[in-house]
Amino acid sequence: MNLYSTNNKDLRVPFKEGVFNSLPADKGLYMPENIPVLDPEFISDLHLYSLPEIAFQVSKAILNGAIPDDDLQRIVNEAINFEAPVVEISGRIHVLELFHGPSLAFKDFGARFMSRVMAYFLRQGEKELNVLVATSGDTGGAVALGFLGVANTMVTILYPKGKVSPIQELQLTTNGQNIRAVEIDGTFDDCQALVKRAFNDPKLKERFRLTSANSINISRLIPQTFYYFNAYAQLQRQGFSEVVFSVPSGNFGNIGAGMLALKMGLPVKQFLAATNVNDTVPSFLKTGVYQAKPSVQTWSNAMDVGDPSNWVRIMDLFGGNREELKKVLTGYSYSDEETLDAIKQVHADHGYIMCPHTAIAWLALKQWMNDHPSEEAAGVFLSTAHACKFPDIFPEEIAREIETPAQVKELEEKIRVVVSLGNDFESFRKYLLG
Repeated sequence: MNLYSTNNKDLRVPFKEGVFNSLPADKGLYMPENIPVLDPEFISDLHLYSLPEIAFQVSKAILNGAIPDDDLQRIVNEAINFEAPVVEISGRIHVLELFHGPSLAFKDFGARFMSRVMAYFLRQGEKELNVLVATSGDTGGAVALGFLGVANTMVTILYPKGKVSPIQELQLTTNGQNIRAVEIDGTFDDCQALVKRAFNDPKLKERFRLTSANSINISRLIPQTFYYFNAYAQLQRQGFSEVVFSVPSGNFGNIGAGMLALKMGLPVKQFLAATNVNDTVPSFLKTGVYQAKPSVQTWSNAMDVGDPSNWVRIMDLFGGNREELKKVLTGYSYSDEETLDAIKQVHADHGYIMCPHTAIAWLALKQWMNDHPSEEAAGVFLSTAHACKFPDIFPEEIAREIETPAQVKELEEKIRVVVSLGNDFESFRKYLLG
């Protein structure tokens, strides 16, 4: 399997190099040279397969021999060892629960698969791998648990000070061992900019073997396709043949993976990009003008991104043709007030508790279905994080119904260790050089 840069399709590197370098030298993003279209018979028979079986077949097709089958099977079995159930809310509306992994967020799919791929390629005696990752909430916790204790690896997680939930911060700052947490006095976009700049700094590149664990890394994106195929398999068992996915979107890696699944043959009727007030992409889809802007803090903090990195991948998948993209992608954005109202309504009507990111996806799906009353496709909104991570969001009568998982209770007993820095690159550079 070879990869090319979105800035230069003539640039070609092997999968291993793309995994470890994360970003091409021309500051594009890596994409698969060839996107395989899966056998239609496999798609029609998805209901016969388990999640690990689907994950193996999908990853085998796209990696195309980059990792031998036996090793790839082991990686999948270790990484994808939890469920992602589709739960019916009402009629054709379902929720895809992606929070059943160890960090209670959908990022577990990408982080666990990526860490094991890197460990496979990281041979004995090679230079220590330094993983840099910016997080707006859930990425950092998933990456920390995915890489915790991995030999010959150091992980540095940057997060915006005061802009992640208390539980998310505990997941970032209580790991120890080879995991370091750095709070940046700024926004997620500042954190992301520092990571990107570090990859292109000559002195840091000479001193360290740098890679990223953000969704800019192609090995994070590939495993996120698994749960789209698996969700469709579950819907097949209920008699559905078409699906609309509503995806809470921040850095657009999640929906980018869905688009990759679409290109591989998954029969998706429509994708809905659901954002909070950081609406760069919904605005672009409506106006044709892409205008990056500073991110605004919201209750759905993991989506507080004003310039989503993965958008270039989505445009690349459609050859830069906005009109073709709009045939399968609709954008919506919602305020904090609308988010809270949605949480209350779904709880009152169905007894189901949604995190604020999930609520935004539900709002988009409800709006799309109201606008398309004759559609018979199943509607699925993605639940990307466990509600317990956002205790301050919920009214008291809802909050007391949320069950706190055992791993969260254990976090509260651990010691928090964090380094505080400004948002200037020179401070971060000096910290890394130590």
